[in-house]
Amino acid sequence: MMRIFAILIGLLISFAPASAAELKLATWNLDWLTLRPQGDPALPPDVQPRHAEDLDRLRWYALALDADVVALQEVDGPDVAARVFPPDRYGFHFTSDPVVQRVGFAVRRGLKVTANPDLVGLELPGTRLRSGADVTLDLPEGRLRLLAVHLKQGCRQDRLTDTRRVACPQLRAQLAVLQGWVAQRRAEGVPFVLMGDFNRWMDGRDAFSAALQEAAPLLRVTAGRSSPCWGGGGFIDHIIAGGAATAWITTETLRVLVYRETDEAARARLSDHCPVSVRMRLPD
Repeated sequence: MMRIFAILIGLLISFAPASAAELKLATWNLDWLTLRPQGDPALPPDVQPRHAEDLDRLRWYALALDADVVALQEVDGPDVAARVFPPDRYGFHFTSDPVVQRVGFAVRRGLKVTANPDLVGLELPGTRLRSGADVTLDLPEGRLRLLAVHLKQGCRQDRLTDTRRVACPQLRAQLAVLQGWVAQRRAEGVPFVLMGDFNRWMDGRDAFSAALQEAAPLLRVTAGRSSPCWGGGGFIDHIIAGGAATAWITTETLRVLVYRETDEAARARLSDHCPVSVRMRLPD
């Protein structure tokens, strides 16, 4: 009888569908999210700090997003991040940049995360640009390296060599830093994902996208797509996978969490960016 029982269990295991763990990754620029009062010398005069009800509404959207890892941009550190992402569910890692618009991560508690040194090369000498937040997830399936970025604004589609715009040479300099980071990950053989506000449309024959691909074969989840956020348009918030992670990404799971509010006043109270997410199926 025991032998028959063991055979039956073996058959059940043999015919059970292979299960793979899932990981939901997202990126969200929260548009000058800070607890500083209006008039603080670190804030531009036109920045309106959020009210408590605005933070509550953002928290509602964060819970609806329900991502495992969120790359954050324009967030003034973990204190205000905890007003949006419940600290009993998420831990936080931010760069050490002395700016309000910091880059970081919200990571679901239970995931083992190791902080790597900030990618300070993205700051560029003599600028107030932001470094990249760099972490490693130590998953049962192996390591996954993640980089959150917020690149220079003002060169969405112009030629990177256009010296009439200060933004384009600066973005080109940041591109070289990213190429180096990607090349290092490729040499290490570690799966990796870049996420964040690239401030660049990358579709078509885009020089930025092509140059990044020279460092390693990459999968950009937003390729050929349009964002429905605030009336629609091209993506500047991207999720880009490299190494073995290109096979883990399920591109059909790309989602943009569009706000229910549609008026311009709500855009100022929430964010001018919507959360962008995708799911990964990790190998057994």
